[in-house]
Amino acid sequence: MSRTSKDTELARRLSRRNVLGVAAGATAATIIGTASAQAADRGQGHGNEHGPGHGKGKGKGKPVLPPGRLGIQLYSLRDQISTLGFAPVFAELEKYGYDEIELAGYTQGSAGPITLDRLKRLARDHGLNPIGSHVGYYDDNNPGAYTFAQNLEKVLDDAQALGLKHIGTASGPFRHGSTVDGWKRAADDFNTYGAAARKRGMKFYQHNHAEEFSFATDKPNVRLYDVLLAETDPDLVYLEMDIYWAYCAQFRFSKRVDGTPAPLDPLKYVLKHPNRYPLFHVKDGVRDETTRDGYRMSDVGDGDIDYKTFLSKVTRRTHHGRTYHHWQAEHDNPVDSLAFARKSSEHLHSLREGRCGD
Repeated sequence: MSRTSKDTELARRLSRRNVLGVAAGATAATIIGTASAQAADRGQGHGNEHGPGHGKGKGKGKPVLPPGRLGIQLYSLRDQISTLGFAPVFAELEKYGYDEIELAGYTQGSAGPITLDRLKRLARDHGLNPIGSHVGYYDDNNPGAYTFAQNLEKVLDDAQALGLKHIGTASGPFRHGSTVDGWKRAADDFNTYGAAARKRGMKFYQHNHAEEFSFATDKPNVRLYDVLLAETDPDLVYLEMDIYWAYCAQFRFSKRVDGTPAPLDPLKYVLKHPNRYPLFHVKDGVRDETTRDGYRMSDVGDGDIDYKTFLSKVTRRTHHGRTYHHWQAEHDNPVDSLAFARKSSEHLHSLREGRCGD
């Protein structure tokens, strides 16, 4: 694929990911009453750690998932929110045992307008802690854009009104190109946003896709993600690893352009820099080497990513301990978004540590 084609694909994906910063997504695909009945049939509730699960790792050992740290990225539920509104969706998430939410916009489509104060109170009424939010990085053609680059103070005002501890972007650091210097400039941008967020008691973070792990166009031996890590201040700029996209990057970018090996292990990045990863996206995929990314996205628990091992090693072997990290379930395009939310919670609550340090 040409660089132009890659940039076009990336722009399309990131534009889609950030659309909820202005308006809610597509129409609802599931009747909420049906999902409520399904949840009731399964006896779901807060702290349920014995659901049927949808994958490997069940047992009688210590739960892998730290208590109070299961969240969901609301982009996964945009169809429900845009039609039914936040309140019914939050009621379902409460039944499914979620503790936190990560926002992807503050509107609810045809359900009508909602204030930030009302949104905050709805979340708290259902036992959900708004832990973070995704906002666009930049739109240099629109000075009025709701992005960090164009309206930093407004973005931070809204985050503060919602009581968020983290505020970040799912946009890639490609504002100034794909060269080393371009990413150094993006790192400078992020340091600026991080400093402004820190003054308000928040952490600024960036969420990756696969392309962040590609190589600089001017220095093909340099991984762009390593530039971001090196050039951002660790006290100002944090990272939200999307684990699925990181494993897709492992499939795509474990060799340099000239074919020489360039090993990439997502877990090692986290264990080397544990303080930089307060947030994670827990997204699953079925291994398929016939696809560009090496995986086909699936509901959490239906894929091949070993979350038992990943969560265990991160929560047990970092000096921050089990409660530092926040785990947000996500699926970009679930067939049934409420069923996805329920299944993800069941699976992650069912995971138990083994006896041999696995």
